[in-house]
Amino acid sequence: MRSSRHSSDELRPRPTARDDDGSASLEFITVGLVLLVPIVYLVVALAEVQAAVLAAGGAAAQAAKLYARADDDATGRDRVEDSLALALDDFGLDRSQSSVTLDCAPAGLPCGQRGGAVTVTVDILVVLPLMPEILGVQAAVPVTGAVTAPISRFDDRFSEAE
Repeated sequence: MRSSRHSSDELRPRPTARDDDGSASLEFITVGLVLLVPIVYLVVALAEVQAAVLAAGGAAAQAAKLYARADDDATGRDRVEDSLALALDDFGLDRSQSSVTLDCAPAGLPCGQRGGAVTVTVDILVVLPLMPEILGVQAAVPVTGAVTAPISRFDDRFSEAE
């Protein structure tokens, strides 16, 4: 009995390299999709984060310079908001996911004092694309850009108004 089974195995043709015809393309497509989809998602997500980093840094730098050269506090704050809106619009980001903070030095004095400095901090919350909200929490990456601009101690624009 055993010998007949052994003899039938010997009669069956052995697989050769040519028997794999057609399976390589299927394997390539399957593995390609499994690897390609996460890589494309990673590239898109990193592009969103990089755009936010560039927007936050650029907006903070421009806002600090504009505030330091503004004629008064109200004009400076308007320019800070304008520079943030422009930077976010340039990178296609949502204004509702961002905030801007002004810190003035020396502490305790009004902003824009001679010899002082103004620090503009821009915070942007980047919502990751195609990620669902789970338990009320959205998957997001916080991005911050902060720049300090000095105010010249020879600047007398505020003393003229007094």
